[in-house]
Amino acid sequence: MTRVLAQGTFDLLHPGHVHYLREAAAMGDELHVIVARGDNVTHKDPPVVDGRQRRDVVAALDVVDNALLGHPEDIFVPVQELDPDVLVLGHDQHHEEGAIQNALDERGIDCEVVRASAREPRYEVEMLSTGAVIERILAERN
Repeated sequence: MTRVLAQGTFDLLHPGHVHYLREAAAMGDELHVIVARGDNVTHKDPPVVDGRQRRDVVAALDVVDNALLGHPEDIFVPVQELDPDVLVLGHDQHHEEGAIQNALDERGIDCEVVRASAREPRYEVEMLSTGAVIERILAERN
């Protein structure tokens, strides 16, 4: 059985997230998803939605077998506990594959790191990023 792990913030779920998780699920038999805790999101604006709610929405997707919140201090703790065969990074996530692979190797986690493909918009106004969703809401409501 191939265990696949995806991870991300998943703030304001959108079609780009769904594409990422479907692609990750297709790489194995089980898909586990780590949803980042708000305090751990330091590379972009913090999430708007509470972590438990983001986890619950991700868990509700049919392709997801298990969704959990990340560790408060060490992002690799749940990875070590889940012991995945494949870790799938989103196409635009800031992580560098080689650095993640090195960190996994240092911890003795035998896991392949791959990057998911991008999804092109299917129509002109389709939004595939949380930032785009937030910008549209602000523009339409102000």
